[in-house]
Parts: sequence; C-alpha cells; structure tokens
Amino acid sequence: MTSSDLPHRLRDALTAASFTYDAVAELLGPLAHDALARNETRPGVRRTAGGSPLETLVRLFLLQRPVSASQAETALPGLVDRLAVEGILEQSIGEVAARLDVRPYATEGLDLWVVSDLTPGLDGGPQRVGPEHVLGISPASTSLAQLTLRDPVARALDLGTGCGVQALHLAAHSTSVVATDVNPRALWVTRFNTALNDVAEKVEVRDGSFFEPVRGERYDLIATNPPFVISPATGERLVYRDSGLPGDRVVEDIVRAAPDHLTPGGWCQVLANWVIDRDRPWDERLAGWLADDCDALVVQREVVDPARYVELWLKDAGHHGGPDYAHRYDTWLSWFDEQGIEAVGFGWVNLRKRSGSDTGAGAPARELLDWPYDVEQPIAPALGAWGDAVDALADGVGPDSRLVVRNDVRQETVGAPGAEDPEAVVLRQQRGLRRARQADTVEAALVGACDGELAVGQILDAVAQLLERDAEETRATYLPAVRELVAQGFLEPA
Repeated sequence: MTSSDLPHRLRDALTAASFTYDAVAELLGPLAHDALARNETRPGVRRTAGGSPLETLVRLFLLQRPVSASQAETALPGLVDRLAVEGILEQSIGEVAARLDVRPYATEGLDLWVVSDLTPGLDGGPQRVGPEHVLGISPASTSLAQLTLRDPVARALDLGTGCGVQALHLAAHSTSVVATDVNPRALWVTRFNTALNDVAEKVEVRDGSFFEPVRGERYDLIATNPPFVISPATGERLVYRDSGLPGDRVVEDIVRAAPDHLTPGGWCQVLANWVIDRDRPWDERLAGWLADDCDALVVQREVVDPARYVELWLKDAGHHGGPDYAHRYDTWLSWFDEQGIEAVGFGWVNLRKRSGSDTGAGAPARELLDWPYDVEQPIAPALGAWGDAVDALADGVGPDSRLVVRNDVRQETVGAPGAEDPEAVVLRQQRGLRRARQADTVEAALVGACDGELAVGQILDAVAQLLERDAEETRATYLPAVRELVAQGFLEPA
C-alpha cells in the first residue's frame, strides 16, 4: 500500500515547482508541446536544459529522460527514495529515471496530476505494453470527459476507472464517487491519484468486473470508457482495451445493465465501439439494446472499415512490424469477414432513466444520430439540452406553446444574386451539435417570429394569412415540424 503521506508530499513538491499544464506548455513552447503530443521528445529536450525543478520534472516524467540524482532531489526534496520504493522512480548510480508517468492535467478550472504507466513509443521506440498496462490521459478519456454531464449529483460511478481520470472529474461535482476496475495495478494507481489530488475521501475504489462491485446500487451519473475493442477475444488480452468478450458484447452488456443502476433522472454515458453488420442498419441494431425505461441519444461519430480498424489496434499494441503481425492481421480480418462485419462505428451512448410518472406517459425518447461533423467541445451541455427538450416535449408542445429561438441559431439563404426569393433556407446552430435544417418559407417565418410573445398557433395563423394559405391546414402540417424543431434544439420554451 502507498504510504499515507506520500501523495500529499508529492503534491506539495509538484506545486512548488509549478508543474502545471499551463506552466509546462509555456516552458516547452508550441513547437515542442505539439511534438510531444506526437510522441516526439527532441524539441522538448532542447527546451529543458536549464536544470530548474520544472525542467527536471518535465524531463523526468514527460520526456522520460534520466536526470541527475542532485536535480531529482532538488525537484522532489526528500521524496526520491520513497518514490523509488513505491515504484514511481528508479535509481542508478548518480541518476534517477521515471518508472511511472506523472502528468499535469488542466480541466474545468482545476489543476490536477495523473499518474499512469509510461507513454509507450516515444521517439519511435518499442511500443509493446503489458497485459496490466494502466493507460494515462488518452484521446478516448478526454472524449469521455467532454461528453460527461457536469451538473451537481449525489452519487457517481466511474465504471472501469483505469488511471482514475474520470473519477477525478466526477469528484469535482459529486458528493461521492465509486470507481471500479479488474486490474489491480489500475486500482493502486487510482487510489494514488485520488490522494494526490486530495479527493480520496470522496472516491471509493472497488475491485471487480463491470457492475459486479455495485450490485443493487443506483447512481445519478455513470461514466464509462469500457474496454471496447472489437476482436475475436483470442490471444493476448490488454485489460485497458480488451474485455475478453467477443465483438461488441461488452458495450451491449453495459447498455442493457445500466438502467438497473440509475436513479430516476440519472444518466449513463458510454464511449464505445459497435459492430456495423453487412445486412442491418447500425441504428436498428443498437436500438435493440435500449431499455423501455430510458430515453436514449446515441451518436455515431465515425465509421472505420475492418482493415483500418485492425491496423489501428495492432499498432496500438506494438505489433506493427513484429514477427507475428501478418498472422494476427489475417486472423482478425478473417474473423470480421466470418461475422459479416462491414465496419465499426465509434461514438456515444447516452441513457437517461425515466421517472415513474414518465414511464406511463408514452414511448421513451429515442434518437440514433449519424453525426460525423464538427461539434463544440465540451459537448456535454448540448446533451443536457437534449434532455431538456425531451422534457419540454413530454410536457406538451402545441398551438398554445410559447417558444423562443435558441440564441446561436442563424439563418442562411441560398440563391442567385438579386433573386427575389431564395432557392433554399437553412437554419444552422453555431454551438453544441451544430445541427443544420433546411426550412421552407413557412418554417423559416415561424422560427423568425418565435420570441415568446405569441403562441405557436397564433404565429402559424398569421403566416397562413400572409401567404394566403388555409389556417387549419397550415397548423396540421407544421405543428409536427415545431415539435421537431424543439427536439433538435432550434426552438426552446420561453
């Protein structure tokens, strides 16, 4: 076990050295900082030769370069021996090297530090990782953090915590957090990280697979980046990315089980891969996973063909160029072919538990959206707004509703210069999902007039009169469009 005061003393040393994300970025400068993001360290080495505590820590942990024992002692006063005992550092004659990564991380106004295994593949070096590798901050973990709602909640669950970065996020707006994992090293690292960031009293770390450690418990928010890599479940298993289940079973199992662990109104947010079959639309397949007591917004962000997918994950595991690369590639690709897998989808599954009164009020809200376009990050507020729109529609949107245009919606017109009427009108959101919707003359006029003063029915009647249309027919035709405009976030209750 970690000595109780070691994380706190390490935090004090990191703070004293100004080992923060912003300070590191300023020290490295744009060129070296961007190069490090590509796993190239040479520019960073050139920028950190002064021997200051900050430069020493950057070299030691981020650039994975040995530093002199005297420099290490200056940057980490009284801690080098203890950090070596804990396996965070290793000592040799006159030098100290990192065995774990300690990385500054800035999020939502907080300066945090995240301990994990060393980044593999720096400067094109060997990239093989062990089965219990604890991944640090990755594009996937950043995506989940941007996806996760940040409203204050009582209880939150980080399912498959890894290095604990999501638990650190959740601790900032949750009364209590439970973090689970099956990897013993991940559990140790998460406990160290919660103590290092002074949230250990809020975060309980539990050993176990998926929902087993929280059987019978319910949460207001569940966030999970599960080991979702789609494979035949054969050969070496890397716990941080391979579930041991074939295909996308791990994601399906989580989506099916999560509703039983949510409080009324609670959310489960999953970053996931899923199979796209040759003979079945992806949304139809995933819709079969969704429970009747949950609203669901599923967003497919990217589609990758089998060959690209296999190459990506073989390289991730360090097999590219290895003696068994061709065999692994052929085996994996053959399995995709046998399973009838046309492609792999990547995206988000967002579930919201309906309350008891909601379940009797009609079908749950369902939107399965293929959306590879640019979105605003963090995207979480847009997902919360989607839930608000679902609530507004449940309360009833009709002729007596008073609506307003969301303040980021802009109208674009397309047509020949000088033409009296545009060929097309497009309503486009500037924020969130940045949806676009083509509108005809009536719809555009309706949206333009929605300022909360007049009811929808009054606006439609006025537009019908202006365009010399039948008022009753206009209402019947465009009230469904009004509900779509609310559901898609163009209009909202006044």
